[in-house]
Amino acid sequence: MTGFAPAAMTRAARTALMGFDVDGVLTDGSLYFSSQGDEIKAFSSLDGHGIKMLQRAGVEVAIISGRSSRALELRAQNLGIAALHMGIEDKRGLMAELAAQRGIALAQAGYMGDDVVDLPILRACGFSATVADAHDEVRSRVDYVASKGGGRGAVREVCDLILRAQGKWDSAMADYLA
Repeated sequence: MTGFAPAAMTRAARTALMGFDVDGVLTDGSLYFSSQGDEIKAFSSLDGHGIKMLQRAGVEVAIISGRSSRALELRAQNLGIAALHMGIEDKRGLMAELAAQRGIALAQAGYMGDDVVDLPILRACGFSATVADAHDEVRSRVDYVASKGGGRGAVREVCDLILRAQGKWDSAMADYLA
């Protein structure tokens, strides 16, 4: 028993490309600026390790954000995410382009977002997820709502769900349990 809804598991099982929003998903949504104007973001190490496990299991990861940030560039580099797309207004269009470049249908793509600006991409993808503290309109329209908030392990929860849905959980955990 995984505790995940069967419908979400079915949709997550098809996911070959998983995209993530940043502010409110990979972070708690707070925006911090230094007195010099540098943007500072806090990322969860649990989320980061979940992303790495997903990548090792063969699921490609993309970050699609409406904002641009040097902190995000560094985090994506740290996680080995080559598909970093910042300053994107049409996230749905970009995801369709990414899927086409990889020879997959949007039904094989997933996205995790938290606000109404993410609804077009969430509704277009085959698997959609959000954080516990997402906007009500988003929570009511996705396949899976994490029990945790943005920047607090919600991404890890979704990565674990995908790994379990694809039957890759045991192999992902094998090195840790040896």
